[in-house]
Amino acid sequence: MDMRSMMKQAQKMQEKLQREIAELKVEASSGGGMVKVEMAGNHQLLAVTIAPEVLSGGDHEMLEDLVRAAVNEAVRKIEESLADKMSGLRIPGF
Repeated sequence: MDMRSMMKQAQKMQEKLQREIAELKVEASSGGGMVKVEMAGNHQLLAVTIAPEVLSGGDHEMLEDLVRAAVNEAVRKIEESLADKMSGLRIPGF
């Protein structure tokens, strides 16, 4: 396989991976589901859902901790998914 073919193949693989990342969405929660987040593969936070009982408690620090934990879990899931996708890549000629 010549260098030009290898470069084209690598570019196609990169484009496919970028599409998969753009389409990837994960959900994560904390506090037994009291806070839920949805995040895209590019780490954009798409949605945050907070159970009413969390808000009525008035404990702002607890709410902040629950949101932080849910977001961190979503990031971890994305990174894990991306690592799985990257480990499956096979570049011809290498």
